[in-house]
Amino acid sequence: MGFSLSVSTATATAEQAAMRVAAAAAAAAIRPTAALLLLFPPHRRTASLRRSSLPFARPRRHSTTTTTAESHPKPNESNAARRRRARDSPEGLLKAKLDMCSRDNDLPTALALYEAAISPDSLIPLSLGHYNCLLYLCANAASSSPDAAQRGFDIFSRMEADGVQPNEATLTIVARLAAARRDPAMAFSIVRRMATAGTAPHLRSYGPALFAYCDAGDADGATEVEAHMDASGVVPEEAELAALLRVNSARGRPDQVYRLLHRARVLLRQVADATAQLLESWFASHAASEAGLDHWDATKVKQALRNSGGGWHGLGWLGKGQWTVARTDMDKDGTCHRCGEKLVCIDIDPSETHSFAESVAQIAINRDANFVKFQKWLECHGPFDAIIDAANVGLYNRNSFSFYEVNRAVNGIQRITKSKKLPLIILHKNRVNGGPAKLPQNQKLLESWQRAGVLYATPPGSNDDWYWLYAAVIYRSLLVTNDEMRDHLFQLLGTSFFPRWKEKHQVRLTFSGRGWNFHLPPPYSIVIQESEEGSWHVPTTNGDDIEKPRQWICATRKVSGKSSQALARAVG
Repeated sequence: MGFSLSVSTATATAEQAAMRVAAAAAAAAIRPTAALLLLFPPHRRTASLRRSSLPFARPRRHSTTTTTAESHPKPNESNAARRRRARDSPEGLLKAKLDMCSRDNDLPTALALYEAAISPDSLIPLSLGHYNCLLYLCANAASSSPDAAQRGFDIFSRMEADGVQPNEATLTIVARLAAARRDPAMAFSIVRRMATAGTAPHLRSYGPALFAYCDAGDADGATEVEAHMDASGVVPEEAELAALLRVNSARGRPDQVYRLLHRARVLLRQVADATAQLLESWFASHAASEAGLDHWDATKVKQALRNSGGGWHGLGWLGKGQWTVARTDMDKDGTCHRCGEKLVCIDIDPSETHSFAESVAQIAINRDANFVKFQKWLECHGPFDAIIDAANVGLYNRNSFSFYEVNRAVNGIQRITKSKKLPLIILHKNRVNGGPAKLPQNQKLLESWQRAGVLYATPPGSNDDWYWLYAAVIYRSLLVTNDEMRDHLFQLLGTSFFPRWKEKHQVRLTFSGRGWNFHLPPPYSIVIQESEEGSWHVPTTNGDDIEKPRQWICATRKVSGKSSQALARAVG
């Protein structure tokens, strides 16, 4: 599994000399007593520290942060005693001090501690935790200090010589060091070999190489990193896509910008202001004005739009000529106030909804044995046109739960849906049995919901989020909640379907003196859209369509090409 990482030897600078002068003081700080050190004899080290390879070639001795005291427990020693002995050992004391340096971003002190630890007079076995902490501090300082980067490589070489097994975090830090030296090829080689050696790279593992290639203006190198990410199943986020858009735009590569714009449509849907500015710069560029077809088959474009579900065709830039770009907003029906184009509501495939419902149920069942009872309850009492996240509604802008406000929301959404049946009310059992629920008027309300078969009380230990989400998905109901659904539970779903579903089904609430205001899902999709005539509308995260209108980028051609049908009519 071994592979080489070439690192040049740097001469000691004045900064290095100063750091080594501080080593003597640090040695005293981590050396409790000479007698204690006798308990931990120095381990064998390679005499010559060759700056050669990432440490995958030979067997490892210290592949975790476990100290000698922890890995060699005394007979009949309790866990607490073993942890205390580990904490008070030279390795434990060193780790504690390095952690403080990490907290304070104090590289000089950390390096002084390191020099003291590897001194022949007080040799302390260094573990993965020690090395990762030192490398992390070096990487943090490397962008402004070439010496810090070199010290990081020196420390990594020592780690290799010691036979300490790196983990994903270690190699990601080394990739950061390479990127700080403006060597994206080295940073990329580290993540490639990481994957080859069986260490699964994360998104952060690719960041150093990708951003370094983009900063260097190497669009081909950045695209190669992106391809490797895709092959490893690592999905880019907005920062990575924005970097790719920037370098390809600067290099005048319209086909790549088009591809990435569609990738942003799928993965991001909306863009932050910094990304929006990048796109505005692209549309204003000469390369953008030159990109596109003079003539195209309108029938083929319409068919592609139908096949995609609407909102994009994916056939490339249509038309030629200078773009006009500006920020705008949409009216309530989705018509652009600037160009007059009406945005579309992009269909959701029913099979996707079914698969998503199964995913939600499976995750919930794995975490909550009571969830199966809820599924059986729904079979007897469903379907429902709307679902109420009663905990969210009852606590809206309040310190105490209000059944009165929940009931107002129940009646309000029933009027909107024109349903003969009340919506399903999901509420935790603790709220049904205690607190305000004991008041007579609330008891009557709860009893009426129970008689109607529309109240489900989730049992203790259950997370009601899974319950109302599942019910809303399987019945394709409106979901009344202000919950943004961004916490770790919803991250478990790991699918691009969820934001699309939420956009079409979530009803958000605001409160006025007259009661609840229900903000229904918009009749158009808040996602990057490409029109039949080649114009683009890109939603930003500025605005929420409730308190403040959302800003959109509107990009249209001043001079457009013609479809083949229009051209034929003109010739005729």
